[in-house]
Amino acid sequence: MDDIADRAGVSKPVLYQHFPGKLELYLALLDESAEKLTAIVRDALSSTTENRERVPATFRAFFDFVGDEGEAFRLVFESDLSNEPAVRARLERSTHECASMISQFIREDAGVGEAEAYLLGIALAGMAQVSSRYWLSSGRAIPQDAAEQLLARLAWRGISGWPMTER
Repeated sequence: MDDIADRAGVSKPVLYQHFPGKLELYLALLDESAEKLTAIVRDALSSTTENRERVPATFRAFFDFVGDEGEAFRLVFESDLSNEPAVRARLERSTHECASMISQFIREDAGVGEAEAYLLGIALAGMAQVSSRYWLSSGRAIPQDAAEQLLARLAWRGISGWPMTER
């Protein structure tokens, strides 16, 4: 709490006026980070009407989130407090929101049922999350753009196998 107060430029008592304890502060930071991820995934998905472009845009969103200097992704993807019910609920909500956004396009375009589309959305979000975290931990051995395109090509080859449905 001392470090956080110092970095925020306030005294520790002022910090405690806003957050009664460490968990509440952690939850506020987690909410902010999860909302940031959800927003950049939403922006990526709405950046084009072409699914062939949506896939790399979504991978780029995850890589950008993980590669951000602030390392906010650690709160969302590497929480040491994931067994805490309030933290678990927020982590699950973040995962669900991203997967739901992705699955909406899969359901509409591939003509699969809601459960199938959601499972595919979870799989794609998980692939983006795990691969972007690995990319960062490997010291960015592959340039970001190349890594994003490599994974997007893999995902596109799988997801494009479903025929487009008539709208």
